[in-house]
Amino acid sequence: MSPTAAFTPALTSRLPQVGTTIFTVMSALATEHKAVNLGQGFPDFACDPALVNAVTAAMQAGHNQYPPMVGVPVLRQAIAAKMEALHQHRYDANTEITITAGATQAILTAILAIVHPGDEVIVLEPCYDSYVPNIELAGGVAVRVPLTPGTFRPDFTKIAAAMTPRTRAILINSPHNPSATIWSEADMLALQDLLAPTDVLLISDEVYVIGTPN
Repeated sequence: MSPTAAFTPALTSRLPQVGTTIFTVMSALATEHKAVNLGQGFPDFACDPALVNAVTAAMQAGHNQYPPMVGVPVLRQAIAAKMEALHQHRYDANTEITITAGATQAILTAILAIVHPGDEVIVLEPCYDSYVPNIELAGGVAVRVPLTPGTFRPDFTKIAAAMTPRTRAILINSPHNPSATIWSEADMLALQDLLAPTDVLLISDEVYVIGTPN
């Protein structure tokens, strides 16, 4: 054994059961077989030149330093205005909106903020493959509730049966990945009625939602 090897610490995974993400697997297969990759959002067209020029102009104007930890104020204010236009609810840009480096980081951040060792988090399966590892990384326990076969709609009887005094949160996803099922207004109201008398927190992954004001 070399002297260097003797002082190299062993690296032990905190999530030893987590394998290679399905996105890596599918992208590699698509490349190998020259297939259209529907596993990840890889556009087959160039970025809009207006966006490229705007980013370049911003960099040249000196907007290339560390931003505030919660995000640039003008961006948070724009998001607050859009949410009000879309949903008729005003969120405080200073206290209720945080900018993250992507949706996956946002979900991990939310879970790490609220889930403590032993807490249970309900996930509806099949689900995005980062949910369960994130919960386990926080020391929580993922409680898996299957969506209705064929329709992928939430089964509120099964969700209610899965809730215990240790349930800290429920994680939902609409439009759903991978089925693209969208939660209806009736689904949302049923979830509201189920959670209203509890202290269970709702983490709603709505990464694909795009809307414009009426």
